[in-house]
Amino acid sequence: MEWVLMAIERGTFVRDHRKLRAFELADQLALAAYRETRTLPKEELFGLTSQIRRAAVSVVSNIVEGCARNTEVDYLRFLDTAYGSVRELEYQLSLAARLGFLADESTARLGPMCQEAGKVLHGLIRSMRSVFRPTQ
Repeated sequence: MEWVLMAIERGTFVRDHRKLRAFELADQLALAAYRETRTLPKEELFGLTSQIRRAAVSVVSNIVEGCARNTEVDYLRFLDTAYGSVRELEYQLSLAARLGFLADESTARLGPMCQEAGKVLHGLIRSMRSVFRPTQ
């Protein structure tokens, strides 16, 4: 459970994104997405290439921004957005592979990274919801 909830300090969740396993995985995913999309066709630079990169950066950016928010409600909202971006990225990678734009090796590297980042992020979200039940 270490990766789900890194620590509780003074009754609140840790807000240092660098201490979260979800951040580490999302950061690695963003770097890998940029590397692996270099080979996509030039005509996709403003299409699928851009979308894949934006989704990957969105995952890690929303984790960081959520950690900077003052309330658990906001924190959770940003984590939810990050999780949505992971799922979006999974689809975009699948589409790129089926269109023949992404090499099998790239798909084999990025797919499991997406799945692992999504699992860890989902676990963090689920853990937060079990401890903190936002009222809406």
